[in-house]
Amino acid sequence: MILVLVDHDRGELDPLSLRALTAARKISTDVHAVVIGNDGAALSDICGEYGATKLHVAQHPEITDYTPAASGRALAQLVNSLKPEAVLAAGSPRGNEQLAHLATILDLPMAAECSEITLGNPHSVVRARWAANLMEQALVHSELLIATVLAFAVEAEASPAAIAISNFDVVLEPIDLQVRILGRGGEAERSGASLTDAKVIVSGGRGVGGPEAFSLLEELAALLDGAVGCSRVVTSSGWRPHAEQVGQTGTKVAPDLYIAAGISGAMQHIAGCKNSKTIVVINTDPEAPILAYADYAIIGDLHKVLPALTQAIKATKG
Repeated sequence: MILVLVDHDRGELDPLSLRALTAARKISTDVHAVVIGNDGAALSDICGEYGATKLHVAQHPEITDYTPAASGRALAQLVNSLKPEAVLAAGSPRGNEQLAHLATILDLPMAAECSEITLGNPHSVVRARWAANLMEQALVHSELLIATVLAFAVEAEASPAAIAISNFDVVLEPIDLQVRILGRGGEAERSGASLTDAKVIVSGGRGVGGPEAFSLLEELAALLDGAVGCSRVVTSSGWRPHAEQVGQTGTKVAPDLYIAAGISGAMQHIAGCKNSKTIVVINTDPEAPILAYADYAIIGDLHKVLPALTQAIKATKG
């Protein structure tokens, strides 16, 4: 049996978890899902739609939001009870962190960002290194495989199954609650698509010039029913929130169309957007590294190009 951590934010599913369920189903027909916190119980239907035959709900009064060490403890408790062959999760920052806690508690190795997994003795994995610029084949010498699935390496495919729900109470230690979210402030109401499910992303970098100029990107994204993204330097400068950062330390995306405006194309950013089906680059520098990944390039001032694109789209839409 393979156990898959289905991650959620206060009941809102991380779509990458469906890819992890699909990856597990390609390895075994016996797939269980686990969610941390009572809010995750509402995800039973979609877990069943993607092949899980049982959903385990970890319950504790102190688990009301993201608590990574507590997640690791809950997973360890469930692993000791179920004895699965493998524990998988999405290769997201949260998925990697929660399984790292599990591996630490069990004193076992963990393989992150895997594009291929073969169970055996030892287990064999192919995993991304150096922002996925290198794929490494490795052997994992452990009875239990703990691994995360490389984002977008597997397409999510439904395979409906009847699913049962099993609740279990987590026994936590004080150290498990030292790092947790106590409250959230400054969260603006988001409208439109999120980065993970957007079909179109209009992303800006240092070349945008400042936070005010992102209104050009917002207008274009709204016309295309898309989302706004940005590079790490933009969030580091405080121009945009971290939730919009695309990259190795941000969100990995795979939209149908990715428009990169004023982004030079550091390896860290490319790691987050290179799975896009079509990449359009707007940059004044014809030698910018990101052009090597572009399907189309516009060499010019984004402050002139973006308004022109916006007007053209408005004219087309009538």
